[in-house]
Amino acid sequence: MTDSTPRRPDDITSMTSETLPGADSTATEAERVAALVETLARESAENKDKLLRALAEMENLRRRAERQVADARDYGITAFARDVVAVADNMSRALAALDHELREKAEPGVKALLDGVELTERELLKVLDKNGVKKFEPTGEKFDPNLHQAMYEVSDPSLPNGTVAQVVQAGYMIGERVLRPALVAVAKGGPKAPPADPPAEAAAKAQGSTQASAEAPAEAPGETSANDNASARTPEASQESDGPGPAGPSRPQSA
Repeated sequence: MTDSTPRRPDDITSMTSETLPGADSTATEAERVAALVETLARESAENKDKLLRALAEMENLRRRAERQVADARDYGITAFARDVVAVADNMSRALAALDHELREKAEPGVKALLDGVELTERELLKVLDKNGVKKFEPTGEKFDPNLHQAMYEVSDPSLPNGTVAQVVQAGYMIGERVLRPALVAVAKGGPKAPPADPPAEAAAKAQGSTQASAEAPAEAPGETSANDNASARTPEASQESDGPGPAGPSRPQSA
């Protein structure tokens, strides 16, 4: 039955201020949904981070496997090649035992045998080079402890100090690694070879010296004259101390 009792305005205001039924449940449901969204977002970020880490790990594993396969392909015959180069050394020693004069006087059968040994040595070196094993003889090069092994020193003033004067035994490289270092004799007693500056570095140094001279502060007049007088007196003092000698080009002296 409908309540038709007339109400006053203040009674209507009091009714609207009261909490409607079901409002608490609606707020609780909204908070629950917000918490669920936050949880799902956090789990999504964690899963994305794990996925990225797994992908990076798989990429590192793939690169590591490729590098290991390349190393196995290039350096898998290291032990075998180290044994084979000893055979090549023995062939070289056998050929070096006979000089050119003895070969010319040898019988045709001996000459054919020597030619066969030379062909065998060349073919062996060709096969080694085909598989990445290369021979090197560093005669006249600067001594490098990473590639050479010093056996003794040789007094040779004609060679710069620290230069390879003789090669006792040739060295071999496999790929970019040293299969066997070269046994060498190092020269001593000669002039020390200065390292040559590349053209770019020489030009940079010349430019830097030019800028430094341009930026240097100007000297006082008294200091300049004193320096000029000192430079003018230097040749006379040196001639008096050293005695008579070859006459050099005349230099102007200040008054």
